[in-house]
Amino acid sequence: MVDVITVGAIALLVGAIVGAVVPMVPSGLLSLAGLGLYWWGSGFAELSVFTFAVLVFIAVITALVEFFGGSIAARAGGASWLTTAVAAIVGILLMVVTGPLGLLVGLFGTVFVLEFVRNGELEGSTRSAVYTTIGILASTAVQVLLTVSILLGFLAAVFLL
Repeated sequence: MVDVITVGAIALLVGAIVGAVVPMVPSGLLSLAGLGLYWWGSGFAELSVFTFAVLVFIAVITALVEFFGGSIAARAGGASWLTTAVAAIVGILLMVVTGPLGLLVGLFGTVFVLEFVRNGELEGSTRSAVYTTIGILASTAVQVLLTVSILLGFLAAVFLL
């Protein structure tokens, strides 16, 4: 029988998948909350310690990708830490006003302009901006895959094993 704790955990895990594509919704943290709720609500007995640890590990990786994926991509493209930080702030502010497109345009534009001012290189500035934008999109794709994996692993462990 499915109880309220199980429904709540599944709702948090589904919310994590949604959060992976909706900016400012913490997908990794929602996954951790869903797993923790279920494990606590089941008296730490329903999921094996190994299964719980693997799912938590994947959720932590998801949170790290979510928080640092764009920054890592920007740095890989040659952007400075200051540029990366300013771009994140501008992207978030524009996202609040214009949605996800504002986030992408804000990141691309900010990285391009700041790197061009810093180095005066058109090619290097463009490369940094493209890396940052692709990194954000790739980070989102990875988050979706990881959160779906957590949900499927959880459902398999709870209902099939």
